[in-house]
Amino acid sequence: MRVEADVHAANRAATDRIRSIAGRLTDADFERRVGAHWTPGVVFAHLAFWDRRVQLTLDATEAAEKVVVVDVDVVANDISLPVWLLVPPHDAARLAVETAEALDERLAAFDLSLLEAVHDAMPRWVRRHLHRNEHLDELEAALGPA
Repeated sequence: MRVEADVHAANRAATDRIRSIAGRLTDADFERRVGAHWTPGVVFAHLAFWDRRVQLTLDATEAAEKVVVVDVDVVANDISLPVWLLVPPHDAARLAVETAEALDERLAAFDLSLLEAVHDAMPRWVRRHLHRNEHLDELEAALGPA
């Protein structure tokens, strides 16, 4: 499937949203719960973790000149939760923004035929805004009105 420029614009908009939310959170906001076990810092660490997984997938795909799946099971969320809770939330937010920015640039510059093959294998690896916005919606709902 063809990957259009609007995908990259949507990814950048989600990255801007991460930056905006992270920039307006107070220390008290970072202590709030997002669901039963998460905090805003965990949301940001989670986003950075899964964006890094896509970066590794792109690295492996580029090296092999074909789609290579870097397999990580969603149980990684449960395994990583205690570690993510230890990451200072402001650092997690910074990491989420930096990782998202780097991945957005990489996706936009990636070989188009390989990018389309990655998209065909798993659209959410290219359409990062889907994953990011899903969790940012949960975060904003937990925080209440801005």
